[in-house]
Amino acid sequence: MTNEQIRAAEAADVSAVKAVADAAFEHYIERIGQVPQPMERDHAANVAAGRVFVTGDPVVGLVVVEEHADHLYLDTIAVHPGAQGQGVGGRLLRFVEAHARARGLSEVRLYTNALMWENQKIYPKFGYEVVERRVDGPYDRVHYRKRLV
Repeated sequence: MTNEQIRAAEAADVSAVKAVADAAFEHYIERIGQVPQPMERDHAANVAAGRVFVTGDPVVGLVVVEEHADHLYLDTIAVHPGAQGQGVGGRLLRFVEAHARARGLSEVRLYTNALMWENQKIYPKFGYEVVERRVDGPYDRVHYRKRLV
C-alpha cells in the first residue's frame, strides 16, 4: 500500500471517489448532526476540473484540492476505513504539499469540523498549525495552515 502511486482522478473514478468519501465520512453524520460536506460534493465536476487525486486500485484514498494565488486549499482528504492506519493519509498529505510546491505555492490550508476530533490530533503531527476556530453557518470549523519551506 505504501508504494501506491497517487494520480489525477479520471471520469471512470467518480463512483469510487464518491464511495470512498461516503465511507470515510458517514460515521460523522450522527456526531455532527448533518451530512458532512465532502459527502455532498459534486465529485464528477471536481474530477473534470482536475481537482481530485486518488490512490489505490481499487481507490482507497483521495484528496480534493483548489489552487489559489497564495496557497493550495485542501478541500477534502478521505481514506476508506478499510485502509486507515496504513499510512495512506500521510502519503496523501505529503502529496498535497509537493503539489503546492510544484505550483510555487508556499502554504497549504484546510479546515475540519470541530467535532471531528480525530483530525485535530492528526494535522499537527504533519506540521499544520491552528489559525482560528470559526462558525460558518451550521459548521464549527478549526482552520489550519502549513507553511512550506
